[in-house]
Amino acid sequence: MTAVAIQGTLDEIGMPLVSTTFVVVDLETTGGAPDGNEITEIGAVKVRGGEVVGEFDTLVRPASAIPPFIAVLTGITDHMVASAPRIGSVLPAFLEFARGSVIVAHNAPFDVGFLRAACDLTGRAWPAFQVLDTARLARRVLSRDEARDCKLSTLARLFRASTTPNHRALADARATVDVLHGLLERLGNVGVHTVEELALWQSKVTAAQRQKRHLSEQLPHAPGVYLFTAPDGETLYVGKSKDMRTRVRTYFTASETRPRMTEMVSIATGVTGIQCATPLEAEVRELRLIAERKPRYNRRSRFPERGSWLKLTVEAFPRLSLVRQVRDDGSAYLGPFGSRRIAEAAMTAIHEAVPIRQCTQRLSASPSSAACILADMGRCGAPCTGRESATEYAVHVDQVREAFTGDPGPLVRRLLERITVLAGQERYEEAAVRRDRLATLVRSLVRSQRMASLASVPQLVAARRREVGGWELHVVRYGRLAGAEVTPAGVDPRPAVEALVATAETVRPAPSPLPAATAEETECVLRWLETPGTRLVRVDGVWTLPWPGAAGYSAVADARDDDQRAARPFADRRPLRPLR
Repeated sequence: MTAVAIQGTLDEIGMPLVSTTFVVVDLETTGGAPDGNEITEIGAVKVRGGEVVGEFDTLVRPASAIPPFIAVLTGITDHMVASAPRIGSVLPAFLEFARGSVIVAHNAPFDVGFLRAACDLTGRAWPAFQVLDTARLARRVLSRDEARDCKLSTLARLFRASTTPNHRALADARATVDVLHGLLERLGNVGVHTVEELALWQSKVTAAQRQKRHLSEQLPHAPGVYLFTAPDGETLYVGKSKDMRTRVRTYFTASETRPRMTEMVSIATGVTGIQCATPLEAEVRELRLIAERKPRYNRRSRFPERGSWLKLTVEAFPRLSLVRQVRDDGSAYLGPFGSRRIAEAAMTAIHEAVPIRQCTQRLSASPSSAACILADMGRCGAPCTGRESATEYAVHVDQVREAFTGDPGPLVRRLLERITVLAGQERYEEAAVRRDRLATLVRSLVRSQRMASLASVPQLVAARRREVGGWELHVVRYGRLAGAEVTPAGVDPRPAVEALVATAETVRPAPSPLPAATAEETECVLRWLETPGTRLVRVDGVWTLPWPGAAGYSAVADARDDDQRAARPFADRRPLRPLR
């Protein structure tokens, strides 16, 4: 057999450093973080093939005064920026200057963070720049013997920069250019010749992990699901992407910073891709594969069967019960809940609003026992003693059933009234606890009613126009994705719809309100259906939400979230680690 040489694509080869345009940028600002601080100067140098091809330099007038210590550090005063343009005028010019380039900065998160914040402030989208950080790169390339630290001034001296950094934007950018060229010269000697290989050198992954980049080469640039596998064939991790090859490559670069993913990549010896017609199909297949194979490096969605439900039992005097399964027994169900703790919070909220019994023994129409303390507290009508007849008790049961399937207004209003009373008595902690339970209940009711509405539809066909032309088509049956397809631009999609309906998966309904899929899958489908631009092509049956329904009270839960954010605006989510 004669070997045939195949030329790689530009995507596979990478962007050659010699022909890549870099825009080296530096900013001066009024403070150390974008939140509450502003840009006062932008300096940038455009270089290609080692030559300077352009420069950008401007002062920026901030909305507030420059702090004195910043003025001393940078030499930029309020008088200097008094006639300078605002960031709204400067930013478009800079983005045009940098368009199509690789952004380079020393301590890039600082400069890029301010530029992103400026885009948000002026209502502009941040372009998808590739970013290189000379500080991070230096830490990977240089030893302690060469440079005691990676400050710009230190590196400028090491590489004999023609410009001395002085905390002015253009001068610092010019010095960073010389540092970049010095680092690239070092890396060229070890075989780094493309931007992609340069990005790898920024990462903290080992050389052995870098060498596994070839595992992504067999994957297509298409939506789908990818599976990392161990030497014995065990599935280690399942993920999804709109572009499988590009996404899997990031596991071998600086883009991937999760410690458990670093460990997973060190074990993996193969990556398998399953191409999907649409991103929604990829999202659904990912959930199904995680639930089926339970990969040890996936944290979410591994045990959908462990969800909890609140059940309103069918007996002479019904009560609420926490169960794992939904049965076709005529009971009303609310759920699923992600944890027992959340389910118990929702149950407690219902008990606080409705005097439904909380005892677990089976009661008959004839009284047979003494009342418990809840009856003395007014939290139960004591049907066990005959104080409340079956007909009177049924009023409470109907309110709970109506809250599950329709309008929870009476329950919500009672709980809000009690919270208001507690707040008026300055019992704020008790009021906050009840507010949290109410928010949990409302969220659960909204979620359950949305899923139940889609789960009752035998078949729904929907379409959305693709950015490249053509249509995404999906068939949904009883809340389960049964088929997915795409049509090319300029082609009538109606024949494809008929073919997809004819070949879609046959789905049997589950006991109400359970969809014929996991709750996560049905929520994925709902998000896609509710995205602007999605069109309903066919609906067999009725897809509707109750009105009034739980969705009308979503503001109650949203208000709780707003209160919590206001109380902890800068919650620190970093894990605590022991000092060594």
